[in-house]
Amino acid sequence: MLSKNKNIWGGIYVATICPMDENGGINEDELSNHFIDVMGNEGIVGLLINGHAGENHLLNRDEKRRIVEIARNTIGDKGIIVCGINCESSYESQLHTEDAISAGADAIMVFPPFSWSLSLTTKMAIIHHELISKVSDSPMFLYQASVGSSHMAYSRETLAELIQIPRVVAIKEGSWETSRYEENRRLIKEKNPNISVMASGDEHLMTCFMIGSEGSLVSLATIIPEQIVGLDKAVKSSDLNSAKNFHQQIYPLAKAIYGTKPEGFATIRIKACLKLLGRLKDDCVRLPGYNLDQKEISKLKNVLKEIKIYS
Repeated sequence: MLSKNKNIWGGIYVATICPMDENGGINEDELSNHFIDVMGNEGIVGLLINGHAGENHLLNRDEKRRIVEIARNTIGDKGIIVCGINCESSYESQLHTEDAISAGADAIMVFPPFSWSLSLTTKMAIIHHELISKVSDSPMFLYQASVGSSHMAYSRETLAELIQIPRVVAIKEGSWETSRYEENRRLIKEKNPNISVMASGDEHLMTCFMIGSEGSLVSLATIIPEQIVGLDKAVKSSDLNSAKNFHQQIYPLAKAIYGTKPEGFATIRIKACLKLLGRLKDDCVRLPGYNLDQKEISKLKNVLKEIKIYS
């Protein structure tokens, strides 16, 4: 486990997938291999497990805990483990938080419940996060949802209150719109400059990195970790030419995965790419998700060829 006496929450994290078999069960061997594969890349500081890319909304409590155990047993102390908490009930979220920390997670990331897309008040958001923070002294990441997710995307007022919760150390900023990203970053740095604001809109990484970012937690790093680490380093060293070159590799793939309808198929597309690249034996997802047709797989294959990681 890692010391909580220093700010270690910046850098590039891989938001991992969850390999499944044809019956929808977790393939534990493949999962362990996935963790080894992504953590073997220079510049990757840790993992975001049980996030949206990990199909967290389709996993039960025992499965989520088991994934944390496998992650910690696999990577040991070689990286930071952030575990997503995604439950409709605040009390259920408390239980999942206790599970995650006892199983080896270094921090948690609280995702806004999907029902909040229908209605949310600032007080509701504060109560939810504060109840979760009461069961553990471990650091908490916030998640800023995309501008297209209705009320799940926190307002300025809600965000300003959430970042005052003592356990909060960072935010995965996924507004998916660069002007909103800058607006939120400026707000957070004004109200609580110690919070790490981590740009995580895969299609807009270069722009957001240029605005300023303490790192990123993205699922695209399962496929092209070297390029995302390289982009981050290039921007931080003011090497614009290198940054543009990395962006030219990142953007086409990001657009094919996240910018193609239906957007909810992003995880399915990531698994298909990993299978094409020989990094995943089976690209199955849990029902009601289903595999891509050959037409879209061919499109992904062409993009992988275009960015020169598949031949």
